[in-house]
Amino acid sequence: MRLAVLAVALLATAGTAALSEDSPKTKYGTWGVELSALDRSVRPGNDFFMYVNGTWYKSAVIPPDRASTGGFQDLRILSENRVKEIAASLDAKPREQLSVEEAKLRDFYDAFTDQQQIDAKGLAPAKKDLDYIAGLKTPQDVATAMGSPMLALDGPFGGGIAFNPKNTNQYVMTLGQSGLGMPDRDYYLKGDEALAKTREAYKKHLAAVFTLAGMSDPAKRADGVYNLEHKIAEVSWANADRRDVDKVFNPMTRSELKAFAPDFPWDAYLDKAGITANGAQGERTLIIAEKSAFPKLAKIFAETPVETWRDYLTAHYLHTFAAYLPKAFDEENFAFYGKVLQGNDQQLPRATRAAHVLDDNMGEALGKLYVAKYFPPSAKAKALELVNNLLRAYDADIRTLDWMTPATREKALDKLHKFGVKIGYPDRWRDYSALTISRDDLLGNVQRSLAFEWNRQLTRIDKPVDKTEWGMTPPTVNAYDNPFFNEIVFPAAILQPPFFDPEADDAVNYGGIGAVIGHEISHGFDDQGAKFDAQGNVANWWSDADKKTFEAKTKALGDQYNAYEPLPGLHINGAFTMGENVADNAGVAIALKAYHISLHGKKAPVIDGYTGDQRFYLSFGQIWRSKMREGALRQQLLSNEHSPAMYRPIGATRNQDAWYAAFKVKAGDKYYLPPQQRVRLW
Repeated sequence: MRLAVLAVALLATAGTAALSEDSPKTKYGTWGVELSALDRSVRPGNDFFMYVNGTWYKSAVIPPDRASTGGFQDLRILSENRVKEIAASLDAKPREQLSVEEAKLRDFYDAFTDQQQIDAKGLAPAKKDLDYIAGLKTPQDVATAMGSPMLALDGPFGGGIAFNPKNTNQYVMTLGQSGLGMPDRDYYLKGDEALAKTREAYKKHLAAVFTLAGMSDPAKRADGVYNLEHKIAEVSWANADRRDVDKVFNPMTRSELKAFAPDFPWDAYLDKAGITANGAQGERTLIIAEKSAFPKLAKIFAETPVETWRDYLTAHYLHTFAAYLPKAFDEENFAFYGKVLQGNDQQLPRATRAAHVLDDNMGEALGKLYVAKYFPPSAKAKALELVNNLLRAYDADIRTLDWMTPATREKALDKLHKFGVKIGYPDRWRDYSALTISRDDLLGNVQRSLAFEWNRQLTRIDKPVDKTEWGMTPPTVNAYDNPFFNEIVFPAAILQPPFFDPEADDAVNYGGIGAVIGHEISHGFDDQGAKFDAQGNVANWWSDADKKTFEAKTKALGDQYNAYEPLPGLHINGAFTMGENVADNAGVAIALKAYHISLHGKKAPVIDGYTGDQRFYLSFGQIWRSKMREGALRQQLLSNEHSPAMYRPIGATRNQDAWYAAFKVKAGDKYYLPPQQRVRLW
């Protein structure tokens, strides 16, 4: 039973960070853009990404322990280093001077970094779990194991507690397809030479894991697990369908689910997770996502021998907890998931990974220390001012859209005016007093953290929704829109250069964090966000004519992205990435309008020969500075809803009339679009 994740629209892919262990610089040139990174031999209309970042790109080196390098990644490393500094400061204090929470953070961090202790214990900490899995005898036993929060072992189904899309004041159990050991079903099904090699490498990895665990016939077991996952992949939904709010909202009671997909032991699975059959209003309703896949997945479950499921669960357990087991398991896990899939040559240093472990398991206790040291109130105030300016720009824009009818316009303005904004950190911190952390029990720490978080969510399933809750921690370099709360959220760690710098030129801040803010606001009006009303419930508030016009515009945008080919034979999936592409397109358009509003009728100054609009677009191109390994790029194209970073400034700017004027882009340039083909949403 996996933990629930907010169904939110993120700004950036959650890929691994990049560069080195050194903190990045905090200034970009004298006014916010690093002009030395530009490649002026490239025409802006031929490749705006390379025009802005080309000189940097040619010399940028991806370190051996990272999958990419660039602006987002620089800040992730800065955040990692700051967490390590916090951990070092806790280690330096006498224990009696630490708060209870601080002591838990220190013990968790030190337990993870103590490789000698981990290796000395061998598989002893995992023996109880592995023996339990090896002793499963019936399908009901297998389903029970899959439902255990502490084991974190999904099978063909995964579950979590989220919001009822039709009533966002109510928590509900959600269930969806799951069960793959590789990132996406295409890794099993797509006829691509590179993926064929990946499949063979995965089988070898499974066999190596079984060998390390001392199990007989490792190659035979590996084939059995792979063949099972291949069957799951064959009946799983494609990503483009999975992001459709209407398609994945399928409410059922437990009794209805049991009748709909009868070949899976639902009672055993749900009972182990603590999901009772009845709630406060009678029989509990569950939300089923990929509805048509459920009977097929249940049939696969029933037709698969229990011994194959035991091997499957053992392999998945050793993957899930590899980082907390002896070095041989950790290194074998990295050999496939780091080297083969991502293309990395080395693991991240143990201390850096320990920073991630703290953020993943005690993120708000860590965040409390993070913001006290690194996020002053002045930064929050300045960021809130920018958000308010973007909201004003959207208000002005919606009032003048030539394609939106008055009735829909009124609803859109109502939704905009009810937008919530969260900046930096929560107003109320999470309480970790019920979580037990031990310096000499790393695996137990992780499993108790999983159970702690699951129980925190489970105990409130029949209670009112807590709308003060955050879906990200303060040290996270990202942002998101939560359509269920009709809100946008910006953690502290993203509110710094190159996105935001109080000392930078205003045009740069609007092209950076302003475009990010605009991006997140626009998710409330993208192809899926537009299905949520001002209260965060799924409800149609569009007239038929407006909906038809909007869908035609988004289809045209999707067609543009379908034509981009980041790797030979592998194109961007315009349908799967639609929400993020709409948000990029709208975000940059509204951010420019907000910048103009901020000038209060005055003409923008020219700095170093660059107009205000030029500085704005240069900043937008700069925040997407990135260089990726081929494996990481392939994984993003197949399994991530974001277009690769190098196409985000290209795809968004070529639809903006002001960009053409700013850089004199003309017919004949590679990415020139005639005015009638430009997609103008906002």
